[in-house]
Amino acid sequence: MPNILIIEDDAAFCQMLQKFLTKHNYQVETSFTAPDAKVKFSETNFDVVLTDLRLPDYDGIQMLTDIKEVNSKTQVILMTGYAEVGSAVNAMKKGAYDYISKPFTPDEIVMVIENALKARPSESLPNHGGVAKTSNTNSAKSNPIASQHTITGTSEASRKLAEYIKLVAPTDMSVLITGESGTGKEVTAKAIHDQSKRKDFPFVAVDCGAIPKELATSEFFGHVKGSFTGAVEDKKGNFEAANGGTLFLDEVGNLSYDNQIQLLRALQERKIKRVGSTQEILVDVRIITATNEDLTELVGKGSFREDLYHRLNEFSIELPSLQDRFEDLMLFAEHFLEKANHNLDKNVTGFSKEVWNAFKRYHWPGNLRELQNIIKRSVLLTAGDEVQIEALPQEVRQPSPKNKVRDRFSKAEFEKDRIIQALKRTNFNKSEAAKLLQVTRKTLYNKISHYKLDL
Repeated sequence: MPNILIIEDDAAFCQMLQKFLTKHNYQVETSFTAPDAKVKFSETNFDVVLTDLRLPDYDGIQMLTDIKEVNSKTQVILMTGYAEVGSAVNAMKKGAYDYISKPFTPDEIVMVIENALKARPSESLPNHGGVAKTSNTNSAKSNPIASQHTITGTSEASRKLAEYIKLVAPTDMSVLITGESGTGKEVTAKAIHDQSKRKDFPFVAVDCGAIPKELATSEFFGHVKGSFTGAVEDKKGNFEAANGGTLFLDEVGNLSYDNQIQLLRALQERKIKRVGSTQEILVDVRIITATNEDLTELVGKGSFREDLYHRLNEFSIELPSLQDRFEDLMLFAEHFLEKANHNLDKNVTGFSKEVWNAFKRYHWPGNLRELQNIIKRSVLLTAGDEVQIEALPQEVRQPSPKNKVRDRFSKAEFEKDRIIQALKRTNFNKSEAAKLLQVTRKTLYNKISHYKLDL
């Protein structure tokens, strides 16, 4: 029977978790303080230790090191808050097996424990400096930060986005994703698919802006051999490929008017015909679309069909820009650092203070895509443990006035602009705007009065 130690100062939560794991045939001991935990894991070789990253009387990272010094085979799982992901990633480099964010479900913690037991090393390399050397070689590959499709930020804008995804994912509603370029539309579409009932079926992404008008019909619906010049064999289209799952149409506003009619007919009838064929094929797909254009404006101009717009826009999600969730910058940077390490087979551990300061000064007009690309480039150029300022592009090291965040206005002008933007984003709901700005409602009213904002 696997034996587990839980280190958690919240006694009620700790005992509840102990009771649940005991029912799942684990032998479980608990510690509410660091000194008591040290005694227990010194006297007993535990298979798994679950420890809170934040302990009131001790540092969670140091606790990890202490455990690994006693027994490098013990798998350590960190329990963290959302805002501590960066610290959790650092802990995994020091030998932690995994982390799990609170709140978590009982089934989630059991799955992580089972995976940890399966991955428990049967033999260990010599332990140098108290850190198991098996961890760093595998951390990028096993790290959920490096492999997951999406990451939840802690800002109000990020939490609202996560709520919308969770709300609409289980339905079959068509979703229109809008927002600036580089905000992660395909990542969001994939997150909706992964949390839906269709998650075990295909997710097919199509860039409508890259399809020539003449080939769009074939791309969407397929064709039969000989139906036109170049059709040398039968081809399955995007609708068939996504059958049972989700079809994501990026830059949908670029479709020609004729292609829009064909798309609308397929959505209404739920059946398609390959080019050159008379046979109808039933398809069951969920449609998610994305654009950085204003489709209502295109509808007004007559270049986008209004009936198709309403068909695609059963539920809309506007993705926040990186500036709108600026407090998540560190979280996303750590996430992209892990991805870059994994893709480039590097082990860069972090960013210098000068780099962080440059990141915070920069406006990030290209949003998350720009942040990811710059971090990947900087990791490639980094020979040491930390990304240094010299590895960043010139426009980030020394941004022009238009690309600075806090230097564009005086402090008062910047604060006033933030308040106006928050009010606009929340349709002038002052309670929601206060949450977005992370101030109390009373403070917001005082600021509105101070700046004499005519609302």
